Amino acid sequence: MNVAILGMVLLGPFQPFAPAHQANPAKDIQIRECLVIRSVGQSGRSATHTDAIEAQIVSGKWMPPKAGDQVALPDGRSQTWTTASADKDDWIANPALNGGYAYIQIDSPIETTVILEAAGHNMVYFNGEPRMGDPYSYGYVKLPVHLKQGANQLIFSVGRGKLRARLVAPRKPVMLDVSDATLPDLIPGERGPKWGAIVVINATNGVLARKQLVVHGTNIGSAIAELPEVAPMSIRKVGFRIGACVGTTRADAEAEILLADSESRSGAPIDSAKVNLRVREPGQTYKRTFISQIDGSVQYYAVNPASKRISGPVAISKKGQRPTTKTSSATIPTSPSALFLSLHGASVEAIGQADAYSAKNWGDIVCPTNRRPYGFDWEDWGRLDALEVLGEAKKTFNPDPSRIYLTGHSMGGHGTWQVGVTYPGLFAAIGPSAAWISFQSYGGGRRSDSPSSVQAMLRRAANPSDTLGLVNNLAQNGVYVLHGADDDNVPVSEARTMAAKLNEFHHDWTYFEQPKAGHWWDNSDEPGADCVDWAPMFDLFARHALPAEEDVRQVDFVTMSPGVSAWNRWAAIEQQIHPLQPGRISIRVDPWQRRFVGTTENVQRIAVRLSALSPEKPFRVELDGVKMENLPWPAFGDEVRFVRTASGWAPAGRLPRGQKGPHRYGPFKEVFQSGFFLVYGTKGSPEENAWAFDKARFDAEQWYYRGNGAVDVFPDTEFQSTKEIDRSVILYGNSETNAAWTTLLSKCPVLVSRTGIKVGERDIKGGELACLLLFPRTGSDVACVGAVSGTGVTGMRLTDRLPYFVSGVAYPDLTIVGPEMLNKGADGVRAAGFFGNDWKVETGEFVWGQ
Repeated sequence: MNVAILGMVLLGPFQPFAPAHQANPAKDIQIRECLVIRSVGQSGRSATHTDAIEAQIVSGKWMPPKAGDQVALPDGRSQTWTTASADKDDWIANPALNGGYAYIQIDSPIETTVILEAAGHNMVYFNGEPRMGDPYSYGYVKLPVHLKQGANQLIFSVGRGKLRARLVAPRKPVMLDVSDATLPDLIPGERGPKWGAIVVINATNGVLARKQLVVHGTNIGSAIAELPEVAPMSIRKVGFRIGACVGTTRADAEAEILLADSESRSGAPIDSAKVNLRVREPGQTYKRTFISQIDGSVQYYAVNPASKRISGPVAISKKGQRPTTKTSSATIPTSPSALFLSLHGASVEAIGQADAYSAKNWGDIVCPTNRRPYGFDWEDWGRLDALEVLGEAKKTFNPDPSRIYLTGHSMGGHGTWQVGVTYPGLFAAIGPSAAWISFQSYGGGRRSDSPSSVQAMLRRAANPSDTLGLVNNLAQNGVYVLHGADDDNVPVSEARTMAAKLNEFHHDWTYFEQPKAGHWWDNSDEPGADCVDWAPMFDLFARHALPAEEDVRQVDFVTMSPGVSAWNRWAAIEQQIHPLQPGRISIRVDPWQRRFVGTTENVQRIAVRLSALSPEKPFRVELDGVKMENLPWPAFGDEVRFVRTASGWAPAGRLPRGQKGPHRYGPFKEVFQSGFFLVYGTKGSPEENAWAFDKARFDAEQWYYRGNGAVDVFPDTEFQSTKEIDRSVILYGNSETNAAWTTLLSKCPVLVSRTGIKVGERDIKGGELACLLLFPRTGSDVACVGAVSGTGVTGMRLTDRLPYFVSGVAYPDLTIVGPEMLNKGADGVRAAGFFGNDWKVETGEFVWGQ
């Protein structure tokens, strides 16, 4: 049987056991037949996983399969490769693809470059190179890839039951792609530039450099943006300025974007594209963009503006009382007095979240993105996105700081729990709807009831995800818990568990189940969907206001990491004794006695603001029974600090920036902040160098896909030690293959070479080890250096699919694994742990595997 599909011709007689597609570079190649195999391991939200096929790839023992071939699993079972075909819509749907693999071979008569457009997969090995997947089937993943002359192997890891893939010829060697544009809405008369971003595809073997984007259009003026470098055979989302909307047009605006050489503005552009910008009238929901401090990328948030602005008397609220209207002689603000931060559910866009509400006459509704519709489940960088947007919204709308509220639905309900328990001092009240508690209760996280020492250490790194471990922080907030009684998506048991927990300690909360309601419901004829826009919840919000810091007498606070959350009102935990274990303080201030009295658990250093005291006079502090009398008022500011010593607590100076603290604490994932960039090694063997570039590109692609992000990728030969000193750096390679290692990690007590890994005085021998490492960047108070490293090519490949961009998964400051992890899971971890507060091994906590 011969099959020809969209220019794809199968070689020779059809062989059902070995699909081999012949490439015709002039036409699209639609993948309609493949081999599939069911899951050959165990993954989920875990720092370690097993996978028999990945083990073959990592070790270099992978062989192309045929139908009927079997793969042995660690538990003695086996799985079999079988054939699968696409439906009329080109989707290959098969039960084996719920966590399994698809394999396709493409035979090309020539070497050429094509664009891989695929959806439904977690990732793909394209001729052994790891490339980004599209597990949520967004449909905008377009990757330039090399087709070799002869056989080309594609190994897709697929998690959601179906796959669609095709290869297309690129329009041009360098192209603009607007299918995943991040764009603001325009508001006539609003001043100041806005930001947008589109994808640049570099389908060449060279670095795309010295280029610029020229943006112009009707009613928006024009702007020029220098294009950052784009690595060979890769994509990058790049930002540009958009002029303010001028004129009074109500029609949507069109902007043309030209990609041109920086040296010359004459001649034809390299490529061009057009985007439409919505023009919104006053009172309509709209999108606003900003530059993220995490990576310098363009992000957006959505706004449902208040229906009534304050133009007369000002609403005054204090100490949790219902606002009363009084005449104020102060300048009347131009914004409403309240701000509602609303977090969306999985697959929901932020603008869709804003559209689900009716406008409120007493506050703006602001909806962050979580970086993507699925994003990070409002943890990790999703949690940071919520904080960034809150900061942007405060600057833009100038709300009453005592009347800021947090709410969200489904995944956003989980985010409401997570952000609320982590930063309780930011919100007067919170309102989770249809919320799940944690990855262990709902989201697929795996935890053993009797963890090994290694499992327990890895689990500690993820403790900031422990909602229940932080729930007591909500004692100071009003809480409204809302859930549909017949929710078939997030079980109502999640809400009932939280209600039972709140009932143990909380005295200011409300619980409501809507009878016969599912996950998304709306029973009212009022605007807005009741499952998010629930009037009794907003009534609870209206009855709550945050007291001024100087009016707070008692601070009870727990943090899992000062690097995530350190301050609550006027007290902070700056360091823990045991990193990423719960640290607790309970401190009372007696203003007339000029006295602080408190207790601590797992706390090494604390800071206290003296805002409740009149200035200049001495004060006293008692911590864990240790009394410190007649303490002087600080020479600068109103913050004082105390450190635990061998004999008890004692006054301390400012935290040395070279130590761990809120400014830089670890663990490993923290390196993907502070405007980070990726540096790949070029001093190894051709195979080592190829891995370093491929892995750096793969991480940049994953960051773009999961976090709508943008990141610089360049070789070690271009790294300069003084280059943007407060940006974090991730090195790919080891001390022998990456020239920047010695410069950046010369003071690090961990050294990775081709023959093993030295950790302090301990040597871990082996040429097949993988290593993830975090350490401070010398010369910076905030930046870190991360290493994605291996002792040899096998160890390097072993890092390829460690899921450090997956929310709920975390790694300590140092993690070392051997290739046996892919068969034994956590038993393949050779070392894991945290440096001490001085970033030394001797003062840290580590566990050692076999």
